[in-house]
Amino acid sequence: MLVRTLKTDPIRPGNSLLTILDQAVSELPEHSIVVITSKIVSICQGRIVPFGQAEKNDLIHREAECYIPADENKYGITLSVKDGILIPSAGIDESNGEGCYILWPEAPQKVANSIRTHLLKRFNLNQIGVIITDSKTTALRRGTTGVAVAHSGFKAVNDYVGQPDIFGRKLRVTQANIMDGIAAAAVLVMGEGNEQTPLAVVTDVPFVQFQDRDPSAQELEYLRIPIEEDLYEPLLNSEKWVLGGK
Repeated sequence: MLVRTLKTDPIRPGNSLLTILDQAVSELPEHSIVVITSKIVSICQGRIVPFGQAEKNDLIHREAECYIPADENKYGITLSVKDGILIPSAGIDESNGEGCYILWPEAPQKVANSIRTHLLKRFNLNQIGVIITDSKTTALRRGTTGVAVAHSGFKAVNDYVGQPDIFGRKLRVTQANIMDGIAAAAVLVMGEGNEQTPLAVVTDVPFVQFQDRDPSAQELEYLRIPIEEDLYEPLLNSEKWVLGGK
């Protein structure tokens, strides 16, 4: 797998995401994946709130599906679920925000689908992928890793259930999360600071099963595991979650 980052000028409200892509992506091979940080999607959508116009906790409570209040941990950070992803602060960030809180994109799946359609037409291709990413923490591990907020154009999960391992034993539960694996690799290369490389093109991915369509509603729903059905449910429900959207 090869990850090539693309440098841009600083992105500001009012910029067009498609124009940014057209300026940065000069060529795109068949069966490649374009990775875009959620932050520039949000900025182009105007999903920003200047410091002083709102309290960050109020924004988190409004944006999160559910959350555990910040005073429940020693760091004063709100643990939340946003778009089916366990992430601090509903994904709201201040870094590279030029004095603003940056919210997660509005309808990121629709954005990923539209970007794929645009790039297919522009480069006269048949099958490519798109991933919109952010960074998240992982329990019991220091540091952040990339995660896919939305994807389009390929199967997000490769299912190994029923297939034999090298000794012929059939696998019972193994599924490879392709979209998050590629997101983690791309975010690592794109960086988290002042690199100004919020885009990447990923090629040489023989393990990716491309599709000539957007993911279906059923496929997207399958990616989400309700808390009550999750392996980590005993831990997740050890605290009382508060419903967001208020």
